[in-house]
Amino acid sequence: MRSVLVTGGAGYIGSHTSKLLAKLGHNPVTLDNLSMGHRWAVRYGPLVEADLSDVRATERALEEYQIEAVVHFAANAYVGESVRDPGKYFQNNVANSLNLLNAMVRTGVRRIVFSSTCATYGNPTRLPVDEEHSQKPINPYGESKLFIEKALRWYAEAHNIQWCSLRYFNAAGADPDGELGEAHAPETHLIPLTIQAALGEGGPVRIFGTDYATPDGTAIRDFIHVMDLASAHAAALDYLEAGGENRAINLGTGEGHSVREIIRAVEEALGTDVPVQEAARREGDPAVLVANPDRARRELGWRPQFSDLKTIIGTACEWESRLSRTLVAAD
Repeated sequence: MRSVLVTGGAGYIGSHTSKLLAKLGHNPVTLDNLSMGHRWAVRYGPLVEADLSDVRATERALEEYQIEAVVHFAANAYVGESVRDPGKYFQNNVANSLNLLNAMVRTGVRRIVFSSTCATYGNPTRLPVDEEHSQKPINPYGESKLFIEKALRWYAEAHNIQWCSLRYFNAAGADPDGELGEAHAPETHLIPLTIQAALGEGGPVRIFGTDYATPDGTAIRDFIHVMDLASAHAAALDYLEAGGENRAINLGTGEGHSVREIIRAVEEALGTDVPVQEAARREGDPAVLVANPDRARRELGWRPQFSDLKTIIGTACEWESRLSRTLVAAD
């Protein structure tokens, strides 16, 4: 059994990863300040309620639980907010991540899987996007993640840190067992917003841009099921333990779905119309953003199992319509 510190383990992707790690026989130790995560989502291992700004608390968690590796999710992740308040993002995503790395060095923990993002690429100049694509973030969120990717390279050289940086495309879906799912406040992701609109919770779903050079005029994104993201983190831990080379790796399917496709899929799943409101494009939104996932397949042996659109929408609908409200209200 491996003891793994999961920072941000009370959040969306972190909690699903903790569940899978526990299922695989490991001990996921969540470190979370619960500012964005949920206590009810921490049910597969112990919770250390702390912030990465508290260096001593982080070191104590690493020592007390005899941590062998870290999966680092803890971060702020709203692109628009990062533009309005860049200091918040550089403090939490950069300074606190450096606190974590320094605590790892001092306590002798040498392996880390880092939750990065396709936002480090900025506007793509070729598709699908592979890991060698230039990284030119267009917002502080992407910049903050890129800074830590660069820091990891220098910490590896100076302190023999082993790292794997996983660049997600669009996380989506919910735990097929119905125990976990998205519960953001505010919610900004397309699929839960579309489902909520269909259920009459909140206003219509907004379509930002209907004049892109795509088959139906709306933007196309690469959606990856959250349980497939979780399995990639577990595979990355095994990869590092086996002596794999320090790597940045894309996580996506290599296929894209448009905003209108998502809306139609939700309508089909729920048997009801989705109210929509068309709006102008958002500045900086590319028409198409799709991953080249070949490196993940080749080096991690990873292939998505849940990321067909029917499964993504079905699990998300089940979560939104039947389960999420009870848990969130009890939080």
